[in-house]
Amino acid sequence: MPMSLSVDVLRGAARGRGQIDHRLARQHLVNEYKRGRLGQDQICDAHPELIRAAKNVGTDASTPCPICEEDELRLVTYVFGPRLPAHGKCVTTAKEMHALNRRREELSAYVVEACVACHWHHLRSVLPVGGR
Repeated sequence: MPMSLSVDVLRGAARGRGQIDHRLARQHLVNEYKRGRLGQDQICDAHPELIRAAKNVGTDASTPCPICEEDELRLVTYVFGPRLPAHGKCVTTAKEMHALNRRREELSAYVVEACVACHWHHLRSVLPVGGR
């Protein structure tokens, strides 16, 4: 979906907020690993809390891990913004996300993919939430 670069978008107006996709950075990192320029120990270093969240509340990404190619990736969503903990809020249900999306404050949802087998992780996208 194309996004116009109006003055409001450039100024950061709420109605111009858009999704930030990190697929190109992800593909570059995977390519560097497959070319042998990065070791698995350099890129499979997810924090234990992220792996715990991926195991327990993450959703299936329906794609295999690009590094170990064994397990399916899991998606974990953290929301940051006013009146939320400094470390963010790990969203565990669609109902919880819906409630956050109804808030007046502008929030940001960070969707992270993680492999529970090899501990690969990467920021997949950043989405606007709330701001109604």
